[in-house]
Amino acid sequence: MASAVRAGRRLRQAVEGSELAGLPADLRAELEAALASQGAVVPFRLLRRLRTALREAGSPLYLHQLLEGSEIDFPEVPVPPRNPELVARLERIKAKLANEEYQRMTRNITGQQTNGTLAEFGRQVRSVKAVVITIFNFIVTVVAAFACTYLGSQYVFAETAARVLSAVIVASVVGLAELYVMVRTLEGDLGKL
Repeated sequence: MASAVRAGRRLRQAVEGSELAGLPADLRAELEAALASQGAVVPFRLLRRLRTALREAGSPLYLHQLLEGSEIDFPEVPVPPRNPELVARLERIKAKLANEEYQRMTRNITGQQTNGTLAEFGRQVRSVKAVVITIFNFIVTVVAAFACTYLGSQYVFAETAARVLSAVIVASVVGLAELYVMVRTLEGDLGKL
């Protein structure tokens, strides 16, 4: 916390000149000693005494006029020495965190090229497997719809042509519905990418 002011040119001129001649001799001597010190640092308590003395003497000078160009002196805060055990512990923690970050960044990297590796082949097989299962599911659904409609329509239609036509219509509707669901699923999957 600041407790002093570095004297500016205006305060120096006032002390060296005759502007502060009406002040008590001891206050004037303290001011001269403070200005002669290294950095010309004047403590706040001395400035308070100077203000009181200026008021009592009825001087036309005000303290803020004298302090024009002065700066507040902020003392340097001494930095305590760091504990060597703490520094060593912090270094170990930093090294551990850096190693974990490195491991996280390089966990998917192998020494081989990514083309033709077993992992890439596995991803391609899974992709093909998903497509094959989707197509098989579509075919089974359409065939099952056709078969159920063909067999169930024997109670409604006596002619085979009407039964086949109704089975084709129902299988087509089921196939279109299945295609719609597949397209929506693909859009959702592609939207997530």
